[in-house]
Amino acid sequence: MAASAVFILDVKGKILIARDYRGDVPASALENFMKRVNEFDSEPSEERPVFLEDGITFAYVKVSNLYLVAASRSNMNAMSLLLFLHKLVDIFKDYFREVVEESIRDNFVIVYELLDEVMDFGYPQYTEAKILSEFIKTDAYKMEV
Repeated sequence: MAASAVFILDVKGKILIARDYRGDVPASALENFMKRVNEFDSEPSEERPVFLEDGITFAYVKVSNLYLVAASRSNMNAMSLLLFLHKLVDIFKDYFREVVEESIRDNFVIVYELLDEVMDFGYPQYTEAKILSEFIKTDAYKMEV
């Protein structure tokens, strides 16, 4: 049910943020993830937000030019993790206004703090921005709209 790791990737598959909660999914597994996602891009009817590749289950959402990915070797609750990823996007929007590569890079310290608060050993915890603002007092750099 739990996620082993959460990654934020750019459009080319380069890791911007990696948070490993269990140590059983290597970062090299993302190469297979990107190959599969690129196949989905070439064949849109085959696109899936959750898929199994080499014994690792990937759940992802694409936002602007980023992929938010949850990966697990164990049996995970796919809908729970997809909901978690969407809530994570909402939290980032609340903190940074826009969820783009630049806002993630400019606020990587806050992103790691948020990932530590929203997930514990791979299990989703607090996902409301108002509650998280009580724990994380650091001001985020907000993108100009």
